[in-house]
Amino acid sequence: MIRQEQMTVIKQQQIADTIFELTLEGDIARGMAAPGQFVHVRVADSFEPLLRRPISVASIDTENGQFTMIYRAEGRGTTLLAEKKPGDKLDVLGPLGNGFPLAEAGKKAFLIGGGIGVPPLYELAKQLNARGVETVHILGFEGKQAVFYEEEFRSLGETHIATVDGSHGTEGFVTHILNGLPKDFDTYFACGPTAMLDALQRALEEKKGFLSYEQRMGCGIGACFACVCRTTKNELDYVKVCSDGPVFPAGVVIS
Repeated sequence: MIRQEQMTVIKQQQIADTIFELTLEGDIARGMAAPGQFVHVRVADSFEPLLRRPISVASIDTENGQFTMIYRAEGRGTTLLAEKKPGDKLDVLGPLGNGFPLAEAGKKAFLIGGGIGVPPLYELAKQLNARGVETVHILGFEGKQAVFYEEEFRSLGETHIATVDGSHGTEGFVTHILNGLPKDFDTYFACGPTAMLDALQRALEEKKGFLSYEQRMGCGIGACFACVCRTTKNELDYVKVCSDGPVFPAGVVIS
């Protein structure tokens, strides 16, 4: 159930270049379940910035009523968010959207993330592991200074890192790693830039996959139509990334 709540900042730390990890506590966290959902955060008490910021959920701790977000501080809103300290309050709306479906026990899944699209895959990996699914993680970043959660993913399964500048792991993109791995997996899950998702769909068109789209949003609940995308059904058919997604089966959304 969607709630609006003044949540308490428990912890905030910078974990990579311009990347911050923020843990919040409140009732919203106790109602979270599906990996891949997001929250809409009001970063200031004033009307500037006016709009909330959509941020994906990286980890859920329902027992303690906490969840963790990972975001990039690059604009006015997220820069203000990066200034929050333990004990501060944040106006949060969530959980929002439809998350990733969970694969069956005994299956093998590839989890493929790019940049700030990596965070929602961490909770997904944890839940898949708990169900007995083998996960292989393929994560792409701009450079070594931007890499985060490498050890956390390694603790859950085989993990490969690609950096555009070659400063860490494999030089290039996640597709360069993917091309060198056996395609012995059952399902793939991906989140990242649109260009990356398009490349994955072309490379893995014979495989079952689920993609989480990053899109600019206004309301976050499907009312403003700011995040609509066309689908492959017909030219007049659209979906709203915030409420119909952000996760869709591969081959549905036209980017």
